[in-house]
Amino acid sequence: MSSPSTVPPSRLPLDPATHLPSIHTFGELSQFLRSAVADEDSRQFSEGMTLLATHIEAIVACLRLDRSRAAVAPLLMDFLTVLRDHRTMVVGLGLEWRGLYEYASYLQALNNFRVLIGQWLLQGDARGAQLQLAAEDFELVAWRTLGEGLLLIDMYEQLVRDPLDGEFVVTQPFTREEGPQVERALQWWKKLRL
Repeated sequence: MSSPSTVPPSRLPLDPATHLPSIHTFGELSQFLRSAVADEDSRQFSEGMTLLATHIEAIVACLRLDRSRAAVAPLLMDFLTVLRDHRTMVVGLGLEWRGLYEYASYLQALNNFRVLIGQWLLQGDARGAQLQLAAEDFELVAWRTLGEGLLLIDMYEQLVRDPLDGEFVVTQPFTREEGPQVERALQWWKKLRL
């Protein structure tokens, strides 16, 4: 395990009580995303997450005032479109992104969010006039999803940042190295698949 001094520092704000990275408001999230621009992919990713956060904020505000289908459903439908477009952009990211463990987690979180929104839209009271969705439930799933995205962008920036001088460097696409370690890993994988 590497020592804390060899790990590039996170650019997320640290909670003074726990000394762990944290973001507590959508404003803090937007501020982090504006500063997270290692390259063009990072810029597009950050803009997509900012757009998600803006829609989430509007939906949460609406849910706190009125849970009627007429008020909330159009916002959820618009959000589904934004979510789908963002997911398409994430799927198109380069190998440097897709090689990160957090990439698959974020895609899964986006997919789960889309499914939940579809379920929330189908649920309702007997007349279908009131959604059975509380602002707190929506906000919880939203923060979980955005948290996965923040982790992904933070890890990507740590990947491309040169730890010696804090500058960003162009990384080479991941390549398969030939050798005994790779061969053993392939044999292990084949045994698992049997």
